Parts: sequence; structure tokens; C-alpha cells
Amino acid sequence: MSQHRDPLAPAVHTAHIWLKAVADDLGTSDHAFTHRAIRAWLHTVRDRLSVNAAAHLSAQLPEMLRGIFYEGWIPAHVPVAHDVPSFISQFAHEAGISADEAAALAGAVTDAFAQLFSPGQLDHVLAQLPVALRHVLLGVDLAGVFAAAAVFTPGEAERVEELDIRLRALSEAVAVLTRGLEDLPGTSGDEAARAAAAQQAHRILLAEGLTAPQI
Repeated sequence: MSQHRDPLAPAVHTAHIWLKAVADDLGTSDHAFTHRAIRAWLHTVRDRLSVNAAAHLSAQLPEMLRGIFYEGWIPAHVPVAHDVPSFISQFAHEAGISADEAAALAGAVTDAFAQLFSPGQLDHVLAQLPVALRHVLLGVDLAGVFAAAAVFTPGEAERVEELDIRLRALSEAVAVLTRGLEDLPGTSGDEAARAAAAQQAHRILLAEGLTAPQI
């Protein structure tokens, strides 16, 4: 009798690899929670991209995650509003968390996906979103910046806010590079560590428009 393999087994296996990778980055063994976080990230980002951009992003996903990506998608209704409150509300609802937790979780999923997508792909996605949403997807807390801006006139507040955020981005990028380059004793993993640090720093600078997407 001939042996028949499950034709869906490879797709399931790859989906589990991605699920575990994201769970590890989130620091949890709860795969049901991780699945909700992935689903929330895919849907909230997808809904704010054009049809073509969404297609390019979905091509990076394993077959089963691509199905989640397109679940409930209505091409005629995208992109939806790009404001931060609606993004946070949708993400929190789909992930089953509070709105206060949404930005940190979205940023953590972004970091995990950055290691799974093809190099530069996530940069191209972030580059198509407004600065405020890019910060949400990087897990940046802007509450302090907005509070500080309140003591200025509207025009001054905008300029101070922009400068402050850019300085923070530069400082964070330098810190990331420093951590990635310190204590490297010449092992075979050095190059990978340098590359990962450089990619993370690039994403931080990209969020502020301080660099161009990688080609």
C-alpha cells in the first residue's frame, strides 16, 4: 500500500514555526494569546494599506497566516482611517487586551516579524504609514511628549514634539547599535548580531523619516 502524506502538513508546520517564534519574542508560552496578537497585527496593518501594498505584505507570510491575513478583508473598504485611536481600538479588540497594552504588544509583534520577513520588507510597510502609526507599531509611548508639548503654543508644540521625537529615535538607534556591537568576542554569530542591530536601528530611524527603506 502506498504511503500518503498529509498535503497540509508542511503549511501547518511552517505556521507553527512562526507562531513559536513570535511567542518566544513575546516571552509567553500561551500560543492562543500569540495567535490573537498575530491576527490583530495583521488585520490592523492590512486595513491601513492599499490593495497592492497588502498583496506584497501577504506574499511574505506562510500559507496559513496568509489565510488569517485575508480573513474578513474587503478591498473596496481599504485603506481605513489612519488615526491612532482607531488603530489602537481595533488592535486591542482583536488581541483581547486593553487599549493601554496595545502599543507595547504591537511593537513586540513588529520586532518578531522583522526577524521572519525578508530583509527590508517590514521597512517598506512602515514607510507607507503615517509617523504616528509607525510609532505605535514600534511600541513607542508618546504620552510624555504630548504632555510636554502642552506648555507651548500650537505651532511651537508641533516643532518641539517633532524635534523631541526625532532626538529620541536617534538616541534609541544609537543604543541599539551599541548593544549589538558590544561584547562581541569574534565568534561566528558576530555578523548576525551586527546585522540584527543594524536592522533594528534602521527601523527606528525609518519611523521618523530619517532614512529611506532598504532596497
